[in-house]
Amino acid sequence: MEHKDIIKNVINENGGIAKLSVLIAAGVPKEKIYKLCSDGYLQRVCQGYYQLADSLILSDEQIIASTIPEAVISMESALFHYGYSDFMPRVWSVTVPRSASRKLNTSVPIKVYYVKDDIYELGKTTITENGVAFAIYDRERTICDMFKHRGKIDNEMFSKAVNAYAKDTRKNLKVLSEYAKKLRVYKKVMELMEVLLNG
Repeated sequence: MEHKDIIKNVINENGGIAKLSVLIAAGVPKEKIYKLCSDGYLQRVCQGYYQLADSLILSDEQIIASTIPEAVISMESALFHYGYSDFMPRVWSVTVPRSASRKLNTSVPIKVYYVKDDIYELGKTTITENGVAFAIYDRERTICDMFKHRGKIDNEMFSKAVNAYAKDTRKNLKVLSEYAKKLRVYKKVMELMEVLLNG
């Protein structure tokens, strides 16, 4: 099999982006990869990651999912996804475990939240949009995170988000309560929810 065919197969199997080390492991020499880049067959997405030059423009979600597999879409970006904010952030908010590298390599502008490994998985779910699967925190985790990082969130955005959640028919107050306890924001979350739901 020709190097171009190997590269094409590997990139297609990896959702449109392949890591340099994966291409090398598949039998393509590093020099050949660099040559195919300068010939215009391959395109560098960011350091150590490549896509086919003639492929469609990759979505930010696809790039994040491929270059930072441990990243979970969170905070402002998750709020926008759930319709709790009409402000589309220019920078993607992602959460990674504290054990993750401090040098995250991606071409997409990101704001990173590092959390303890024991709460990293809490509320983590995977969704697929436009054929791209990516990790995102569920509604309840997103709302709890808003309380946890209250000082970093714009007042208007915070208020709009908690009000939108209170009106959401898909909300799950039992899960919200469980998460709030684990994230140590139970009192604040429940006090405000009580006002919004009964007020």
